[in-house]
Amino acid sequence: MDAEPPKAQVSRPAKGWEDAVALTGFILVAVGQASNQVLARGLAGSVPPFSLAFFRWSIIAIGLAPFAIAAIRDGKIPLAQNLWPILAAGFLGMFLCGGPVYIAGITTTAIHIALIFALSPIMVLLISAALGIEQIGPLQWLGTALALGGALLIVSGGHLETLTQSSAAAWGDLLVVCAMLGWSGYTLLQSRVAPRASLLARVSLFSAAGALCSLPPALQEMWATPAEVFNTRAFEAYVFAGLVPGLIAYAGFAWLGARFGSVRSSLVLYVAPIASALLSWIILGEPPKLIHLVGGLLILGGVWASLRK
Repeated sequence: MDAEPPKAQVSRPAKGWEDAVALTGFILVAVGQASNQVLARGLAGSVPPFSLAFFRWSIIAIGLAPFAIAAIRDGKIPLAQNLWPILAAGFLGMFLCGGPVYIAGITTTAIHIALIFALSPIMVLLISAALGIEQIGPLQWLGTALALGGALLIVSGGHLETLTQSSAAAWGDLLVVCAMLGWSGYTLLQSRVAPRASLLARVSLFSAAGALCSLPPALQEMWATPAEVFNTRAFEAYVFAGLVPGLIAYAGFAWLGARFGSVRSSLVLYVAPIASALLSWIILGEPPKLIHLVGGLLILGGVWASLRK
């Protein structure tokens, strides 16, 4: 009887193919996520921000509605018990990360938005520690200090007195910080809302809640500036925001999580700022500066250290 070939040799091609698929998936999802930050900067206030947010979240909610309807029908999402948590998650993760970010894009860059959002895991860790959910070790404290130092370096531009000045850029960065804190709260909350349901089913409901929260200011924009809300350029922005950093990015992240696990999927955190910097350079003509590279390394290095046990 012939000897069986060594298992390592047999599994190598499959493993290589799986790694290639994972890397491609990480890059595509990161590019999809980063495209929303580039969109915020590229539009620079030409499309009313809350109308853009309202239509974006509406497209996502409707596109993923079949998953939500199936989960509700199967009893995996009891609406009566989850109504307020769904609204809270939609407000934190969708409303705060919608219109305010598009407003911030008028005065701050896509690279700033991406790097500030990269702090979210640090905030999640600190909130978890404050609530007694998790304990922080020495390496995690070091990572937190590095990441926060990198954020201060980027926001201040290397001049700490900038933080005390009431400039348009400072206010833009402050809006992004508020959005990032909202996303951190959403990250903690969303996994606890109807945990038996799939990610896409829950995202559909959260997006619907985000669209509902965005509707009042969007209606005001529609009333005050209808020509800016209803035109071809705005329609293209709504569709792009709903599909690329919306349905495609969420579906891709859900697929990565199901295929490769949550730990490997979290690598998107490190790829997204790089994708944002490259897209900003290619599309907007805003190349990263040395301070972005230094601050980005501090943030991403700090996030990596903070996620170690």
